[in-house]
Amino acid sequence: MSNTLTGTGIGLRGPHIPRLLKERPAVPWLEALADNHLAPAGPAREQLRAVRQDYPVTLHCVGMSIGGTDPIDEAYLARIRALRDEIEPAWISDHLCWTAVDGQQMHDLLPLPYTKATLRHVGDRILAIQDFLQCNILVENVSSYFKFRESSIADAEFLSELTRITGCGLLLDVCNSYVSSFNHGTTAQEFLERLPLDRVAEIHLAGFDDQGDHLLDAHNASVPEVVWELFARVMQRRPEIPALVEWDRDLPDLDVLIEQARRADAIRRVQINGESG
Repeated sequence: MSNTLTGTGIGLRGPHIPRLLKERPAVPWLEALADNHLAPAGPAREQLRAVRQDYPVTLHCVGMSIGGTDPIDEAYLARIRALRDEIEPAWISDHLCWTAVDGQQMHDLLPLPYTKATLRHVGDRILAIQDFLQCNILVENVSSYFKFRESSIADAEFLSELTRITGCGLLLDVCNSYVSSFNHGTTAQEFLERLPLDRVAEIHLAGFDDQGDHLLDAHNASVPEVVWELFARVMQRRPEIPALVEWDRDLPDLDVLIEQARRADAIRRVQINGESG
């Protein structure tokens, strides 16, 4: 898989595909939710094939259950591998979470306690997944809404060690880092400063839902100012990392996503050109 994406892409969503195919707007790359395109035939796969003719893509998964205790679903991975072989994405990613237990999908990205035992467990599963897929994957930090009493390793250190023992890369979701820090009463800046940015291959930017006493990772709104500020800090250190505007619910017009992506690239250019502000 190639690792040559640049600039800021947008998430590929069904309502936007007709316009993308008809007008081919200047979007540098697209991220497809792999689980929506796993059927080898049908309109979803056909649309992704058509989009791939004009745009580089990545595949973002929600079904590996990297932190789960069920056996790794090799049938699912085989479908991901077949899609990868056909679409030739720049990379494949999934989340540092668990999504299923006893064969039942929870349809949510559920967090894990950060302990030495969890690190060994997750590390072994990532190694097995990468061996099956015959490529390294990116692992994304998820939002959380409570702290585990058992956790003994800080988030950034856990992710850093995970990359060391598995060779995986990181997908840094800046919004998730802020949501988790707000909910835990910590600071996202500290997490970002301790994260090994040299292992980050992609950044996600998204909106959240303010519930008053907590934030919800809803992906249903524009990127808020606090997330833009954190993104700018990351760009100060690694402006070459490609980013993606992720919007899943209450989808706006395609132009809104493109404008958000352009704002991200404007922030990036400030850092590349050595400007201030």
